[in-house]
Amino acid sequence: MEPRVGEFRRSDRQVDGIDLPSKKEVRNSIIQLATAELGVREEGRENSGPRVKEYLAYVGLGKGYPWCAAFVSWCYGQAGLPSPRTAWSPALFPKRRLYKSREIALGAVKTADLFAIYSAKLGRIHHVGLIKSFAPGMLITVEGNSNDRVESRRRALSTVYAMANWVD
Repeated sequence: MEPRVGEFRRSDRQVDGIDLPSKKEVRNSIIQLATAELGVREEGRENSGPRVKEYLAYVGLGKGYPWCAAFVSWCYGQAGLPSPRTAWSPALFPKRRLYKSREIALGAVKTADLFAIYSAKLGRIHHVGLIKSFAPGMLITVEGNSNDRVESRRRALSTVYAMANWVD
């Protein structure tokens, strides 16, 4: 029987008799949860709506704030991970979580890792999303607050500023 969205298969890893999911299962769960949100749209005023409100509430904010990082945090939280938990996209890319260029070139980046888009105008990372899969020279993503909704996009690797690992 296949697990439902957000559930894990039984694994051989246990703590105090409780089965722990593998890292691959956690990554798959994050992407399943994010994919189930595809099509969620803002409603009414900018950065608002019932589901957007849930994403923002998960990081301690009310309606009206940019929500791409809150969406990513919510997905990780729904998959059972305590962090990240922030609405500030630059905070999702601390040095210890970043992939180095060589690691990216060698294919170390995995499903459910994060990607960042940099804004020269703002002088900082201004958008974040989840990596769903890879195509030659491209990322296939799931992103919140992209065109005012949760959507899957194809992004050229040349437009990606950084990638980070919050699972391993």
